[in-house]
Amino acid sequence: MIYNFLFPTKPNTTKTSLLLLAVRIIFGVLLMNHGIQKWSNFQELSAVFPDPLGLGSPISLGLAIFGELVCSMAFIVGFLYRLAMIPMAFTMIVAFFIVHANDAFTVKELAFIYLIVFIIMYIAGPGKFSIDHIIGNEMARRKLKS
Repeated sequence: MIYNFLFPTKPNTTKTSLLLLAVRIIFGVLLMNHGIQKWSNFQELSAVFPDPLGLGSPISLGLAIFGELVCSMAFIVGFLYRLAMIPMAFTMIVAFFIVHANDAFTVKELAFIYLIVFIIMYIAGPGKFSIDHIIGNEMARRKLKS
């Protein structure tokens, strides 16, 4: 059921959930820093930012900021975790396969690392130390009452 996918109630072990929380915090903060840099320099970057999707540089920059900043915050706290990861992974796919397609691997390596981590974390889920887990438990509790 879609609710179990979005709001998992089956707890991972405490050690696993702590590991997932640590990875969420570390990679979320790292990616969020990229979004903050882009947001802080929006005026300068909006004229020169790559436009791989043909939407215009300012819109492409805005989408990258959304994926790197807003979605990173949701990723860190585990709120709509898997939905938030879609723009994050999409941003890394575009960076790796389109924007830096012809660059040396060392240039696009960071996007690749983020992408792999996000795929693994998407599969693993947020763990029990997440807002989604709290929501899932509350939904299960309400379902039992009905």
